[in-house]
Amino acid sequence: MRTHLVVPLLLVALASPLAARAAEPTAAAPTTAAPAERRVLLLDVRTPGEFTDGHLEGALNVPVDELAAKLSTLPVGKGDKVVLYCRSGRRSAIAAKLLREAGFTDVTDHGPMERVPKDWAK
Repeated sequence: MRTHLVVPLLLVALASPLAARAAEPTAAAPTTAAPAERRVLLLDVRTPGEFTDGHLEGALNVPVDELAAKLSTLPVGKGDKVVLYCRSGRRSAIAAKLLREAGFTDVTDHGPMERVPKDWAK
């Protein structure tokens, strides 16, 4: 009768570590997907009339007084780069503050249009 008890106990003892190991969570396989490419937006925060009179190539015009209402329509995300300009620097500074407070993390305020470097997208 002792051998009948020893064999089931031995099987339970051997199976316990296997069962415990099977219940352990496994590490997720590392992903090899490339990170999404960051976008860059050149944002002219002057009036539409000023924009029509002349602007930098590739710029999007969103007047500073409309920016808060149009944040969700911007073609970039909060982690993308936003480059700002206006006429004197006052409106672009207001826009930069607004964007940062809204969670945008890469905001560059160049102030007057003339100060925006030719390689602004870098």
